[in-house]
Amino acid sequence: NGKMPVRDDWKRMAESGFADFRLRVGGLVDNPVELSLADLERLGEVEHITMHHCIQGWTGIAKWGGISMQTLIELVQPKPEAKVVAFFSFGEALYGGHYYDTQSLENVRKPQCLLASRMNGQPLPELYGAPLRLRVENQLGYKMVKWIERIEFIGSEKSLGKGEGGTNEDDEYFDLLPNI
Repeated sequence: NGKMPVRDDWKRMAESGFADFRLRVGGLVDNPVELSLADLERLGEVEHITMHHCIQGWTGIAKWGGISMQTLIELVQPKPEAKVVAFFSFGEALYGGHYYDTQSLENVRKPQCLLASRMNGQPLPELYGAPLRLRVENQLGYKMVKWIERIEFIGSEKSLGKGEGGTNEDDEYFDLLPNI
């Protein structure tokens, strides 16, 4: 789900523990926002322990903490035409360009879908996606964008990239809905 970021802005934020990070959430919403990690924490934290399934065949168990996507959805109030949520990474795609992926609005409303800022009770490590990563437990790992820079609510995945729903779907013919 993307390469470790090499951008100077991400590196500077990482050096300061992401104190200057602001998550931009916009697109087809009534209330676009920019939120710091502290702002996100004030919205309420949820935690769950899950087993991560990687398409490469390995698994791992961790406790993830962060804000539920449902809480963020309630804050930004998507417009009726918003059907898809696009997550954009600070990291690069395997074949160049910025990494992104999409989820249906219906799927991100599920209780175990969250923007994780914590892993095993500690701030999310850089290697695992700091400052934020998506956790969507009913799908394979490549759908869980790491190093999230911004989120946009859109009408269709067809409007981004090559129209297949994400960087892996565009470039490597991965499935748009890899449910587990």
